[in-house]
Amino acid sequence: METLGLIGGMSWHSTATYYRLINEEVAAAGGGHASARIALQSLDFAEVRDCQVRGDWDAAAALLAEAGRRCVAGGATTVAICTNLMHKVAPQVEAAIDVPLLHIGDAVAAEAARHGWRTLGLLGTRWVMEETFYSDRLARHGVTTVVPGQEERAMVDAIVFDELTQGVVREASRHRYVEVIDRLAEQGAEAVVFACTEIGLLIGPEDSALPVIDSAEVHARELARVHLR
Repeated sequence: METLGLIGGMSWHSTATYYRLINEEVAAAGGGHASARIALQSLDFAEVRDCQVRGDWDAAAALLAEAGRRCVAGGATTVAICTNLMHKVAPQVEAAIDVPLLHIGDAVAAEAARHGWRTLGLLGTRWVMEETFYSDRLARHGVTTVVPGQEERAMVDAIVFDELTQGVVREASRHRYVEVIDRLAEQGAEAVVFACTEIGLLIGPEDSALPVIDSAEVHARELARVHLR
């Protein structure tokens, strides 16, 4: 079995989801007391968030690259960034380590391919919805994306950072996300990607008019498969 390197803490709430899901998969496969070998680097999200707000992506990349190196020093043979947004600096992390980086976009695209979905709605932070680093990764796999309108993007982003990454879950916010998903369906989306690893804490497949790809879930389960191979 491989050792997984997790760059987490962005936020710790979703990193806990990764840890649980990976170990559930490994325990189910191995039985008994089986659990995953994990080298976890949990960053201080306050530092990362400060870089995001200032637009200092070089500093953010340096933080994550160093975390990746520490994962490898701890024995990791595959590394993952446990957040969608910080895949904005995935190339710098990949350059800093000598083991594979399992990209969250590839896991999302693989899940879409399993169901035959070619057009996905994106829900995430504004950078994920507005910039191309995420949609371009999906496009490599033949997947196109649609995003909410400008005002809705601002609202979705605010709920992520003002609530979800701080462990706050509000029913009113759940209803607002449901309404956004309804409009993504009207735009032609065949499924919706929870392209922020905290969104699954707020809304589930049972709430959505569209089939759901929870990025944290599919990424974690792909990591478990890597561990077990």
